Amino acid sequence: MSTKPAASAIINREETPFEALAGICSVLVVGLFILTFLGQNYVIPSGSMENTLLVGDHLVVDQITLSPPASWMPLIRYREPRRGDIVVFHKPVNQPGIDATDADGTPQYTPLVKRLIGVPGDHIHLRNGIVIVNGVAQPVGFAQPTTTDNFNEFLDDFPAVSPAEAAGASEAWAVNFSNYVHDGDLVVPPGMYFMMGDNRHNSLDSRYWGFVPRANIIGRPLFNYWSFKATDGQLEQTGIGHKLAWIGHVLVHFFPDTRWRRTFHVVR
Repeated sequence: MSTKPAASAIINREETPFEALAGICSVLVVGLFILTFLGQNYVIPSGSMENTLLVGDHLVVDQITLSPPASWMPLIRYREPRRGDIVVFHKPVNQPGIDATDADGTPQYTPLVKRLIGVPGDHIHLRNGIVIVNGVAQPVGFAQPTTTDNFNEFLDDFPAVSPAEAAGASEAWAVNFSNYVHDGDLVVPPGMYFMMGDNRHNSLDSRYWGFVPRANIIGRPLFNYWSFKATDGQLEQTGIGHKLAWIGHVLVHFFPDTRWRRTFHVVR
């Protein structure tokens, strides 16, 4: 009696083109779901968060944890934004000359990334660059220190000087600012948050345009999946010519200008 396996049992079955295409589509669908509902790509275009985040850092942003709880997804751990979180949010105002507009003139509300300094009910002021929340001085942490060379009264003794006297402040914030100042403190109203960049002397933040509504918060950065050297504002240039030139620059300088040590660097 022969013990040789049947010929059909030893034939390696090759994957058909249709099956290969179906496998690729499945990966793309899963990836699209993750990027759309769970995480999103965000690139740092300016130096307002240096040296915590650098121009050219590409971040994966968690869009779920800080979103409003959903009954259909009970296994997700939701939470409210906390003081000290780094968050991505839509800027609450559109400033002509600073923020873009659509082709039909509709204002765009720029996505930004800053550190959350104050939650609803907090009393905030700065003295010589030190943030004081509810009477307690906060650790400097990653923030740029204040020195005699970079001291700016509006930025470092906020809210002692009105935004009306600061270049780059929004008109609406300058008008309403005094309504939120009590006994030398800025008081964060319900449903609002106060944001600042870690590069505190080069950051257009809540000191210039006011509070961020809860609904504007998109999520929090998780990690840096790729970092490529770029200068402040270089990634904000528009137009097909600039974009093509940038793509060419990346292709030529990919290996030497990639900050390899920042790959998968956790954001905190």
